[in-house]
Amino acid sequence: MRVISTLEFKQTNWQTAILLILGFWLSAILLLDWVVMPSLYVSGMMTTDGFASAGYSVFWIFNRLELIAAALIVSGSFALAKQLQISGFKTAIAILLLAVSLLETYFLTPQMSAIAINLNPFGDVSCTPAGMNFWHGLYWGLEVTKLAVLGVLLKSFWPHQS
Repeated sequence: MRVISTLEFKQTNWQTAILLILGFWLSAILLLDWVVMPSLYVSGMMTTDGFASAGYSVFWIFNRLELIAAALIVSGSFALAKQLQISGFKTAIAILLLAVSLLETYFLTPQMSAIAINLNPFGDVSCTPAGMNFWHGLYWGLEVTKLAVLGVLLKSFWPHQS
């Protein structure tokens, strides 16, 4: 019995990979922001003592997944720019997406968690800490920006029929 083996070099289809990552990321954001967090709010979990640390744990994992996704999208756009000579607009938008993810991961989430942790064991946990409304507004502004950038990237990487 003979086994014939051929060694072929196949290039990665970066456009498909980017589209899959964008779809996964968009669906994960919508699930977290429009299903998980509102259901936690309605169930009353936000008024419990451990909500700040639980929320930080959830966002710690999610933010790291976002960073991986953003890095893969930036890498893919660089690879496509080299292969297909795509416009620098897609790469610039991908870098903006990475910057928003970095800002949320290393600045916004730790800041919000630090404000939300109640260090006074006799304090009232049912009220929102002072200054949290500003941080929530900034968070939602960055989320809207991220969703818009994801939509632009999804539209720009989608294969166009001529």
